[in-house]
Amino acid sequence: MLKGFRDFILRGNVMDLAVAVIIGAAFTGIVTALTSNIINPLLGAIVGKPNFDYLVAHINGGEIKYGSFLTAIVNFLLIAGVVYFFFVLPTQYLLKKFNPPAAEPPKTRACPQCLGDIPVAATRCKFCTQPVTPA
Repeated sequence: MLKGFRDFILRGNVMDLAVAVIIGAAFTGIVTALTSNIINPLLGAIVGKPNFDYLVAHINGGEIKYGSFLTAIVNFLLIAGVVYFFFVLPTQYLLKKFNPPAAEPPKTRACPQCLGDIPVAATRCKFCTQPVTPA
């Protein structure tokens, strides 16, 4: 029983998930600080108010706070944009720079008899009809 538990815990995806949760929790503070201290004040300077909490509909004596919902949508879009443009795009650029895509394997090869280009999986040359061994 303990061996099975040990194998489960030490499996790569469990450890990766644990690290991702911890890094994500720490990363939340950075993204929240960026959006609440920089992006929202800039929007407040442009639009006039950084949020829409003041938008309330009064229906039959009840309050519908649709402004809070709009603020949550805008905050989500801002956070998603910050994460994408400030973190995802630069990371993708660096990964492409340091890990260029692997070369695609050739789709054709030369026939040993007539040197014509034939598909790699061919067993007979389409030009000279000689049998060839597939690669």
